[in-house]
Amino acid sequence: MANHASALKRQRQSEKRRARNKGHKSAINTTVKKVFTALSEKNSDSAKGLYKEAVSLLDSAVTKGALHRRTASRRISRLTKKLGAQLS
Repeated sequence: MANHASALKRQRQSEKRRARNKGHKSAINTTVKKVFTALSEKNSDSAKGLYKEAVSLLDSAVTKGALHRRTASRRISRLTKKLGAQLS
Protein backbone atom coordinates (compact mmCIF):
# COMPACT_ATOMS: atom_id res chain seq x y z
CA MET A 1 0.00 0.00 0.00
CA ALA A 2 1.27 3.44 -0.92
CA ASN A 3 2.09 5.87 1.88
CA HIS A 4 3.59 8.95 0.24
CA ALA A 5 1.42 11.55 -1.43
CA SER A 6 3.12 11.04 -4.79
CA ALA A 7 2.69 7.26 -4.57
CA LEU A 8 -1.00 7.67 -3.69
CA LYS A 9 -1.45 9.96 -6.69
CA ARG A 10 0.29 7.46 -8.99
CA GLN A 11 -2.01 4.76 -7.66
CA ARG A 12 -5.10 6.86 -8.46
CA GLN A 13 -3.78 7.65 -11.94
CA SER A 14 -2.98 4.00 -12.63
CA GLU A 15 -6.49 2.95 -11.62
CA LYS A 16 -8.06 5.55 -13.96
CA ARG A 17 -5.85 4.47 -16.85
CA ARG A 18 -6.52 0.79 -16.22
CA ALA A 19 -10.29 1.37 -16.33
CA ARG A 20 -10.00 3.46 -19.52
CA ASN A 21 -7.78 0.90 -21.24
CA LYS A 22 -10.10 -1.91 -20.22
CA GLY A 23 -12.97 -0.12 -21.94
CA HIS A 24 -11.02 0.25 -25.17
CA LYS A 25 -9.91 -3.38 -25.13
CA SER A 26 -13.40 -4.62 -24.36
CA ALA A 27 -14.85 -2.69 -27.31
CA ILE A 28 -12.17 -4.12 -29.60
CA ASN A 29 -12.75 -7.69 -28.47
CA THR A 30 -16.52 -7.34 -28.90
CA THR A 31 -16.15 -6.01 -32.44
CA VAL A 32 -13.65 -8.71 -33.40
CA LYS A 33 -16.04 -11.38 -32.11
CA LYS A 34 -18.82 -9.85 -34.20
CA VAL A 35 -16.57 -10.08 -37.28
CA PHE A 36 -15.97 -13.78 -36.62
CA THR A 37 -19.68 -14.37 -36.07
CA ALA A 38 -20.50 -12.65 -39.37
CA LEU A 39 -17.85 -14.72 -41.13
CA SER A 40 -19.17 -17.97 -39.69
CA GLU A 41 -22.68 -17.01 -40.85
CA LYS A 42 -21.29 -16.25 -44.35
CA ASN A 43 -22.53 -12.66 -44.09
CA SER A 44 -19.81 -10.91 -46.10
CA ASP A 45 -21.37 -7.41 -46.17
CA SER A 46 -21.72 -7.32 -42.41
CA ALA A 47 -18.25 -8.79 -41.93
CA LYS A 48 -16.66 -6.11 -44.11
CA GLY A 49 -18.37 -3.31 -42.20
CA LEU A 50 -17.47 -4.77 -38.83
CA TYR A 51 -13.90 -5.38 -40.01
CA LYS A 52 -13.56 -1.71 -40.89
CA GLU A 53 -14.88 -0.76 -37.45
CA ALA A 54 -12.51 -3.20 -35.71
CA VAL A 55 -9.48 -1.82 -37.56
CA SER A 56 -10.55 1.70 -36.64
CA LEU A 57 -10.88 0.75 -32.97
CA LEU A 58 -7.47 -0.95 -32.97
CA ASP A 59 -5.80 2.08 -34.52
CA SER A 60 -7.58 4.35 -32.06
CA ALA A 61 -6.40 2.23 -29.11
CA VAL A 62 -2.80 2.65 -30.28
CA THR A 63 -3.22 6.42 -30.48
CA LYS A 64 -4.68 6.51 -26.97
CA GLY A 65 -1.97 4.26 -25.55
CA ALA A 66 -4.21 1.31 -24.68
CA LEU A 67 -2.38 -1.05 -27.04
CA HIS A 68 1.14 -1.24 -28.41
CA ARG A 69 1.36 -0.47 -32.12
CA ARG A 70 2.81 -3.86 -33.01
CA THR A 71 0.10 -5.67 -31.07
CA ALA A 72 -2.58 -3.77 -32.97
CA SER A 73 -0.79 -4.35 -36.26
CA ARG A 74 -0.55 -8.09 -35.60
CA ARG A 75 -4.24 -8.31 -34.71
CA ILE A 76 -5.25 -6.33 -37.80
CA SER A 77 -3.06 -8.57 -39.97
CA ARG A 78 -4.59 -11.76 -38.59
CA LEU A 79 -8.10 -10.39 -38.94
CA THR A 80 -7.43 -9.32 -42.54
CA LYS A 81 -6.02 -12.75 -43.35
CA LYS A 82 -9.09 -14.55 -41.99
CA LEU A 83 -11.46 -12.15 -43.74
CA GLY A 84 -9.66 -12.64 -47.06
CA ALA A 85 -9.64 -16.43 -46.71
CA GLN A 86 -13.36 -16.55 -45.98
CA LEU A 87 -14.42 -14.16 -48.73
CA SER A 88 -12.34 -15.66 -51.52
